[in-house]
Amino acid sequence: MKHSIRASAAAALGVVAGVGLTGCAGAAEVGSRLLPEDVPTNAGELFSGTEEIVVDGRSVNVSCSGVPVPGEPVVVLLHGGGDDLTTMADLQETLSADARVCSYDRLGAGGSDQPDGPQDYDDIGETLTGVLDEVALGGPVVLAGHSMGGLIAARYAPDHPDRVHGLVLLDATSPTAIADLKDRIPESATGPAAELRAQTLAVFAGENPEQLVFTDGEVRSAGDIPVQVLQHGQRYLAEVPEYGPGLEEDWTAGQEAWLAVSSESGLATAENSGHYIHVDEPEVAVEAIERVTAQAAG
Repeated sequence: MKHSIRASAAAALGVVAGVGLTGCAGAAEVGSRLLPEDVPTNAGELFSGTEEIVVDGRSVNVSCSGVPVPGEPVVVLLHGGGDDLTTMADLQETLSADARVCSYDRLGAGGSDQPDGPQDYDDIGETLTGVLDEVALGGPVVLAGHSMGGLIAARYAPDHPDRVHGLVLLDATSPTAIADLKDRIPESATGPAAELRAQTLAVFAGENPEQLVFTDGEVRSAGDIPVQVLQHGQRYLAEVPEYGPGLEEDWTAGQEAWLAVSSESGLATAENSGHYIHVDEPEVAVEAIERVTAQAAG
């Protein structure tokens, strides 16, 4: 699906632009499929379809499909800011033909409860931990996050090496997004760039549905887990008047910075994709996730 330049730029930079994606089918329900005999007995506790679970007293909307593959991590998809799990539904359905795959709405998104107030990365991480307890029963996972979801996944992984055995970052928000924007578009800017700057900084300050307050920081290492960083190839940010080419430079630098999250990281470009790589070139996202999952299984 095509997005306007302003909407795509806003989504990439973390702004909630009110962009809705169509054509995303609901998560595939495979509850009738039988579990292989060699799947651990507690796999019977795993659900398929969409359910509401409770994490720290808050209702969280979760979707799971596919059956566990012995020895392989569960794949968990993290949607971008201003989106919900429906934007990952087609990707989930494709991947779940050969694996167990889950997604969820973070607090403030989709069908989940609202947060009690402003959230930081630790708050977001506590909800993610509760989801992983439910969908992976404490076992290993591969996190695949888009945009803000990629930022969250990469911040979470270094603190949870027992859980996160692989990462796929789909055009993830830069680890230095706030400083990048302030440096690139000055406060004296006018016109569309000024609007984008003000809107984005407001979102970074917590004016978003999830009330996440963004903070910049160095990329911390999650060890030697397999990591694939995928960046967009269609340079839509370059079309922002005056400052666009610089925004593209900053975005590329941010993707390169995420490579430090692991000594086994790789960077690739989805040449025909805008910000929503998993929508524009789903086969590229699928290949990356399947490859990282296989590497994580060792």
